[in-house]
Amino acid sequence: MHFYGDLKKMTTENSKPVRYLLDFEDDFLEVNRLIGKKISIKFTKKIKCFCGKLVNKVYRQNFCYDCYYKLPQASESIMKPELCKAHLGIEVRDLEWEKNFELSPHIVYLAVSSGLKVGITRKTQIPTRWIDQGAESAIEFAEVPNRYLSGVIEVALKQFVSDKTSWQKMLKGPSPEVDLLEWKHKLYNEMPEETKQFFLADRNEIHQQEFPVNNYPEKVKSINLTKQDSFEGVLKAIKGQYLIFEGGTVFNVRSHEGYIVEFTF
Repeated sequence: MHFYGDLKKMTTENSKPVRYLLDFEDDFLEVNRLIGKKISIKFTKKIKCFCGKLVNKVYRQNFCYDCYYKLPQASESIMKPELCKAHLGIEVRDLEWEKNFELSPHIVYLAVSSGLKVGITRKTQIPTRWIDQGAESAIEFAEVPNRYLSGVIEVALKQFVSDKTSWQKMLKGPSPEVDLLEWKHKLYNEMPEETKQFFLADRNEIHQQEFPVNNYPEKVKSINLTKQDSFEGVLKAIKGQYLIFEGGTVFNVRSHEGYIVEFTF
């Protein structure tokens, strides 16, 4: 079968295992059903920006030049929430958008993917955020009323645990055993004093995510469509936003959002 269009982050359903879907505008493709099949991905040399413009070059998060330097979705506070200013009524790029995005409940969480990490996400993005990061277990740490406060807590906690996922380690094996509940109560003492009121002392459920992976590759090598415009291989597994092929070649769907491809199997 043949699908054509711009890639989007895979939609997920938190079933056991996680169910993955690719949205090709007019149709959805259930990716789990392709495990064991040969897949061909061909890049057409065009990228569709967030604004709809077709370009040859993109910047971080795959924005075109104008969007990267103008849109609030590409501002520095997206990557560094401690720089958010909407709670002060101060505009960075678009105050109305920033208020809508930043002044909503956020969750600070602990998760285990390549190892223990701290992260933040909008409350509405749970458990999607954990699935996208390939986290096999997670626990909610604090709930705050805005993005800025989640950033303040994350900055404090990342002095003691990582705020990054090693994608190579995450794809080469199951998550290590970590006592999330013990770490949660241990890290409470490291929270800034003014944020301790948001600690979720009674919300101690360990959330588990199961991915469609039977065997992990010993080595992994990532595909970059700007350097290699086509690829063909047998799909063996899916974890996070990665397609894992026979031989350990992996394709990060999310990092190629907007890339217009021909997808054949």
